[in-house]
Amino acid sequence: MEVSNTDIILDSIADGVFTVDLDWKITSFNAAAEKIIGISRKEAIGRICAEVFKATICENQCVMRRTMETGEPVINEEIKILRADGNPVTVSISTAILKNERGDIIGGVETFRDLSVVTELRKELASRHTFSDIISKNHKMWRLFDILPEIAESESTVLIEGESGTGKELFARAIHNLSPRANHPLVTVNCGALPDNLLEAELFGYKAGAFTDARRDKKGRFTLARGGTIFLDEIGDISPAMQVKLLRVIQEREFEPLGATETEKAQVRILTATNQDLDGMVNNGSFRKDLYYRINVVRMKIPRLEERREDIPLLVNHFISRFNKLKNKKIHGVSTEVMALLMGHEYRGNIRELENIIEHAFVLCREGMIQTEHLPEHFRPARGRGPGNTQSLEALEAAYITEALRRNHWNRRETAGELGLHKTTLWRKIKKLSIVLPPVDGRTRRSRD
Repeated sequence: MEVSNTDIILDSIADGVFTVDLDWKITSFNAAAEKIIGISRKEAIGRICAEVFKATICENQCVMRRTMETGEPVINEEIKILRADGNPVTVSISTAILKNERGDIIGGVETFRDLSVVTELRKELASRHTFSDIISKNHKMWRLFDILPEIAESESTVLIEGESGTGKELFARAIHNLSPRANHPLVTVNCGALPDNLLEAELFGYKAGAFTDARRDKKGRFTLARGGTIFLDEIGDISPAMQVKLLRVIQEREFEPLGATETEKAQVRILTATNQDLDGMVNNGSFRKDLYYRINVVRMKIPRLEERREDIPLLVNHFISRFNKLKNKKIHGVSTEVMALLMGHEYRGNIRELENIIEHAFVLCREGMIQTEHLPEHFRPARGRGPGNTQSLEALEAAYITEALRRNHWNRRETAGELGLHKTTLWRKIKKLSIVLPPVDGRTRRSRD
């Protein structure tokens, strides 16, 4: 096949490029496209593009078709394609229409960049801050991560302490999933949500005729969790009478369903959690000391979100990624002003409150970046109060950036990477916000970049 000047030019481009005519047949196909897709130019030219460029969107969301119909180019849309050898590849694609000298549309051009290396780097970075679905780079959290495998391997009862919304159930799930019981059920019971009589029936089950509405036998949660793990959340809310019954299950490893005449074996591992001060409750007599010592064989304290503020950007990105999938949106992130507000907030609801804030923003933000006007009312800076409010917002942003710089030992490149900013953008903000940098900026203590 004769190589034209156009082919020579296209072959000098690192990105894959191909063009199509109005019948969607490929008219040119460069060397990078051959390498990325795994098919030769000779095989590609003359074929329908969907037969060669096998993408997840080809059938009903073709970006080239969208461009040809609307005249609007597509820029850097991330999709997956299937190589000729059957392996999937993540690429970033851009499209534009082709016109002749008279301005008539004669086809389209598509460029695409292999993001395999970028995808692997993303996975590597994410894995550094993720442990069994728990996201953190806080030193207190990582100390818990370090001991989780040993806790999981044991059969000991575990008490997980932490405020509401800190992720106690995630830790319980991680312990179960890392344990030898992982192939059996994990059953969760919120002990604070049910009165005594219903909680007893829920935990231990009942026999037909045990009470007026008991028309048939019902298995309790201890039976359903057999061989696996039962997680008793908010155990500090159970009554003294229920504490006695639960103590017997833990001590004797057996229980009686309501209305039964025989006992059943409790073949489960027991994990518990509370947002209350059980030590104080033991001291004032509202929680049994013997039960406390039974559930407190291994104790884990989950830090509040305020104690792990460096995790807020990670969690924000995680929630944005999840809500993008759930709500079919393309929100790219939050502005630095929004991040400053999020970093400075007192989270009484911890991670759950942060998640609710991002979900609220998704309702108001259609695309692009989440701005302050998309936040809940109490988050938005008041309008029309003069410069004082602006100074307050800038002070928050300055504190947020300063803390990030301090975490990265004043290394601007690493700080910019953590904040998702270009290095020059970070430098402009440092100047604008009058952030004072130390004489040594962190580059000399590491790689002198």
